[in-house]
Amino acid sequence: MDRDAEPRQITISFAGFNRAWAVWIGDRLERHGCRVTYLRWDPVVDVPLEEALSDLLLVRGRLLVVLSDWYFKLGPRSPEEWRRALHAVVAPNSHRFAAVTVDAQPVPPAAAAFGGAAELWGIGAREAERRLLGLLGLRAQRGSSLTSTGAHQSLRSGPRFPQEQPRVWSGVPRRNTRFTGREAILQDIYDLLQRAEPGAGVVTLTGMSGVGKTHTAAEYVHRFGPEYDMAWWVPADQRGTLRQRLAELAPALDLTTGADYGERLRAVREALRRGVPYTRWLLVLDGADDPAAIADLLPTGPGHVLITSQNREWDQHNTQLVELPVYSREESVAFIRRRAPRIEPADANELAEALGDLPLALDQTAGWLTDSTMSVTEYVRMLRDGADLEAGLRVAPDFPMSYYTAFSILLNRLRETAREAVELLRLCAFFAPGAIPVHLLRGVPTAELPEQLAGLMDDTLRWNAAVGRLVQHSVIRFEAPENDEDPTSAGTIHLHRMVSHTVRESMEEGDREVLSRAVRRSLAAADPLRPTDTRRWPRFAEIVPHLEASGALRSTHRDVRRLVFNCLRYLYLAGEYTAGVQLSERVEQAWREILAPEDPVLSDLASEQATLVRATGDYARCERLDRSVIEHLSVVRGERHPSVLRALEGLGADLRGLARYEEALEATRQALEGHQEVVGEADARTLNSRHNLAATLRLLGRYEDALELNRKNLADRRELLRSRHNYSLSSENAYALDLRLLGRYAEALSVQEQSVDVHRMVMGVDNPQTLTAEQNLALCVLRVGERAAAHARLGDLLERAERVLGEGSPLTLRIATCYAFVQRAHGNLDQSREVGEQVMERYRIQLGPHHPYTLGVTVNHALVLRAAGERQQSQLLTEECLADMARALGPDHPWTLGTALNASAARSLAGDVEGAVHLSRDTARRAAAMLGPRHPLSLSCQLALAMDLRSVRQNKDADQIEEEALSGLISTLGSQHIHTVSARDRARPYWDFEPLLT
Repeated sequence: MDRDAEPRQITISFAGFNRAWAVWIGDRLERHGCRVTYLRWDPVVDVPLEEALSDLLLVRGRLLVVLSDWYFKLGPRSPEEWRRALHAVVAPNSHRFAAVTVDAQPVPPAAAAFGGAAELWGIGAREAERRLLGLLGLRAQRGSSLTSTGAHQSLRSGPRFPQEQPRVWSGVPRRNTRFTGREAILQDIYDLLQRAEPGAGVVTLTGMSGVGKTHTAAEYVHRFGPEYDMAWWVPADQRGTLRQRLAELAPALDLTTGADYGERLRAVREALRRGVPYTRWLLVLDGADDPAAIADLLPTGPGHVLITSQNREWDQHNTQLVELPVYSREESVAFIRRRAPRIEPADANELAEALGDLPLALDQTAGWLTDSTMSVTEYVRMLRDGADLEAGLRVAPDFPMSYYTAFSILLNRLRETAREAVELLRLCAFFAPGAIPVHLLRGVPTAELPEQLAGLMDDTLRWNAAVGRLVQHSVIRFEAPENDEDPTSAGTIHLHRMVSHTVRESMEEGDREVLSRAVRRSLAAADPLRPTDTRRWPRFAEIVPHLEASGALRSTHRDVRRLVFNCLRYLYLAGEYTAGVQLSERVEQAWREILAPEDPVLSDLASEQATLVRATGDYARCERLDRSVIEHLSVVRGERHPSVLRALEGLGADLRGLARYEEALEATRQALEGHQEVVGEADARTLNSRHNLAATLRLLGRYEDALELNRKNLADRRELLRSRHNYSLSSENAYALDLRLLGRYAEALSVQEQSVDVHRMVMGVDNPQTLTAEQNLALCVLRVGERAAAHARLGDLLERAERVLGEGSPLTLRIATCYAFVQRAHGNLDQSREVGEQVMERYRIQLGPHHPYTLGVTVNHALVLRAAGERQQSQLLTEECLADMARALGPDHPWTLGTALNASAARSLAGDVEGAVHLSRDTARRAAAMLGPRHPLSLSCQLALAMDLRSVRQNKDADQIEEEALSGLISTLGSQHIHTVSARDRARPYWDFEPLLT
């Protein structure tokens, strides 16, 4: 062997905890011509240390050992074992070994066997590289970071120097210096993320409570952090918290946005998707136990997402699951001895057996035993006896029993040494597990608390001491506020689900009632009160998760009831329909158990529930709910009571959804007249009734009447509320919609462009009201002739709506309908047909085969069939829909007229020219009477009539009608509009059905 070449082959031996150092060292050596092999030091406990070290000599070339406190403590091994092994193996082979130290702890004296180690900790990257090369006798290569004038840039390339954090770093828990094991798991996570395709780098770390998912994720961030430019840690147990933390990334990424967190969230998601400014980003979602609630918020892009969760349903959301089991017995013993050095290996094994190797139980118990005189054998005996604990609890192989028993002992001991901390923990247990905002906790009225706990709340020093003791014993985790300027931010306490359950179960019924009542009063006092104010939504998002845990759903207190109603209203306005329906159903179940069946509060709840259910498209159920409310409350409160009028408005919306538009008109008019009589014209409720009346008129095809109402309503809402109030924004969208339906496309576009910008800023990019406004804008863009831009907008909208609301929501189906007919216009017949058929089938199931929406999308489908050459089937469908639409809405409704326009074309193509002329003439006459002679649909009907007249050789009449129609198109749309150009080319006009707001 060429001895001169031998030093060029270098094997780096390192503890997994120091992987970042090993990778950086290896990268530097490879830049200087070395061949590097990595060998993680993880000796089996049963193998003598001397034998494990001797195995290192089997590799070729030199061995570079990365020394740290971790390297020596793996096992762990005693100092005497290390002294003997190093003397026996390293000292005789010192020419093969070299060593560097990478932490602040002094190495054991026995490390002198390496002949002196180069210290890399506490210095800069350039000096560390110089020392490394000097240790191995290597010369700096020409052009390297030590000889090049671009040294700084060279040092920045490749893995980051381990003592330099990623450029963006926030929320990551401090590194757990007692972290043990999980080497294979961490490597699996790394490999899965590295091998993933761009946009698919998502791994979910799942496992039972207390198994160490959060600590493992944190270790991954610290261990592999140098390979990322951004590491952002987000508590994901609540959707509101996740949205807020993602939005807070905007300034960290130097994104230019407004102050609204919805706008920031949109900008952040787009920046991560594009990988600008960083492609190497890592996002950790901790405690994401409800995939359905937050899966739509997962970013895509070139970076990686690591999720911790107890819920295995994440495998349905395009993520790879990695199961985190309890510790192996070897890991348990090593962890216990690291946590409590006085415990001998045999005792550690006994304790691990009793606790089922559950890391959380091991951490809490060993932490307490560190400061206790109790022996492990005595402690385990108490576990097995369970004499002073809840009946039925036994130490068993299954996790919950052993955990509850173990934690109860810890709790009893804490009562003796830190009673105030236990009292605080008992109070925390009546908030929901997970993140508890400290300002809610400290907002509990002291008058409602026991004396000792009340004093703790008023004394900052005692409060901090109590929190510190709970953190010390791993009972809670405290997260300090990152924004000191926010007066409502006092940090967050994280309470484990099992800790919460165990504490509650250990309490007497009387104590539970006192503390749960106190928490309910705190939540009621924190009620933001106005769910219509989007600026208060983050505060509602903090409160909603704690309603059930606090017992608020079963409370009879007036303020608590008001809070429950406000939270339900917030969930509706924020577009959290599914969560709102689920909460309303839990509230209903609780209230039916404690209230009389005739209690009017149940009817109020039913009205709120109907509003949420309506948003999911179940109009028949809503009609039953609203009619029941009206019938009951009219007797109890009177027909003109605001709650009855509100239910009457809801009934109008139900009837609109069921396409019973004349009935809806009557109900809505009654509600408007009632509000005008009871609260007057200048009241938000009256304006809501007027808004709903306009919606009903629009569905009846009375676009001018709807426009007149919405113009007045928009002005009144802006004056009464504010221009950026969500109700005012809703009126803007309705006004622009009416302008567009009347063919005033340029005016509609000018209104809607500005409105969408404000919607995004105020409501957030994924709020259903914003999506509705953006759909209207996309169609405004389409109608002014910009088909490609409209196509792109609708494609993006459909993806977002499916992600946020699901494929079957009313809004998603409206967007999908429009996307399908724009796809057809682009010539993408296969895509148009696939999407259109899916929508058609859903409407048939949800609304029935004769609902105008079902008929309308069938008419659109017939156009796809015609374009695909299936003319006979296309004509059959169109004629059937024309007859059904006329029966449902009458012959003069714009949707019937549009269907007739398509049917006349089908007849003409089939050779029934006389039938086409007859239908075209009747349709043109009715359209002019219903919509006016200059409406785009009326002009299209005239053009169709002219074409049909030519087919029967009535050219003079055809020329005159065509000339009038072209003149109308030029005067209303312009000479270069796509409809005008098509008319000049004598292209047959057609009509696309668009489902409208209900």
